[in-house]
Amino acid sequence: MSSQVNSKEEEEVAPLQRPPSPPLHTTFAARGLHAQNFPAHKPRDLRIPSPQAITHVAWSCDGKRLAGVGIDKITRIWTPETSMESRAATHFSGGHSDDVDYISWNPTHPELFCTSSQKDRRIVFWDARQSRHTQQIILKISPVQTNYSPDGRALIFTSAGHQLFFLTYGKDGDATKAQWHLSDKDGSIVASTAMFNHVGDGIILTHHSEHSVRVMDYPTLTLRESPAAHVGGCVAVALDPRGRYLASGGYDSIVNMFDLSEWICARTISTCENAINALSFSYDGEYLAIANTGPYIDICATETGAPLHRVPALAPSPTVTWHPSKYVFAYCGQTKLREGGPPPVAIISLFGGGI
Repeated sequence: MSSQVNSKEEEEVAPLQRPPSPPLHTTFAARGLHAQNFPAHKPRDLRIPSPQAITHVAWSCDGKRLAGVGIDKITRIWTPETSMESRAATHFSGGHSDDVDYISWNPTHPELFCTSSQKDRRIVFWDARQSRHTQQIILKISPVQTNYSPDGRALIFTSAGHQLFFLTYGKDGDATKAQWHLSDKDGSIVASTAMFNHVGDGIILTHHSEHSVRVMDYPTLTLRESPAAHVGGCVAVALDPRGRYLASGGYDSIVNMFDLSEWICARTISTCENAINALSFSYDGEYLAIANTGPYIDICATETGAPLHRVPALAPSPTVTWHPSKYVFAYCGQTKLREGGPPPVAIISLFGGGI
């Protein structure tokens, strides 16, 4: 994998703007922690010749596998500790009739995952120990984003029409084998993104044209909280693994950090100059990675909101995801076509140490 970023692309990345110093009691030193030296690392970029982008990457729950989708009907899975070369990927195919664009790993089993496609309107379930899919759900709508419940027995997903749906796992009637079934919840709730809380008794929703985040009980879907978050629409959320904070990002380029004990905005991060695409907390909750529509990933300290490092990217990334037990994250995208330059390529990148 190449760690080179050409000078022309580097020039497009503005340096981080340093805000005023945070309160001393919130700093790493005051809390007896050693801050990570992120500037010591360089991005490791895998380029895959393709006219389309890698649209999503995700780690298995044990962190041993990294999956990428987007460029065709195939799901590619790497073992990063062994190799991130293109030829080292294991291919899973046959479940989709069109391009795959999203993948989610089961949080309770490192071999189980599901993929979805907006074009063929399918959600397909897989076991990485076998090449053929285990189940295929054909829908009447186009699934955009999927997320498992903490116990791995429910799947929440949003559609291209910004509707909310659920799949549940279990036996139906006299069936002897448990399978996934579409829930009878009718899709009347609007949402662009959806995820479960850490316990599984609540869901967190955003809508691209709403300024607030919605928190609802599950499975009753009773509205519990609706804090105002963004002026131009909320498009991304992430939960602190420790359960202290909910981070939200919007078209306004702002990231808000909500204190979950009181549902108030504890701090605002305004280091990004571009609309937010995705957010991800490190495994210990100390760091927040911010993907946006600019060619960089920002890393900020959770407790202070202080910007720590700006990672130059080969292209804007639609997603960013930290490893479940190491200070390394993955992101993806596609390079731009430049006049007189090489054709665009799909990219998967890793940043950080430990792999």
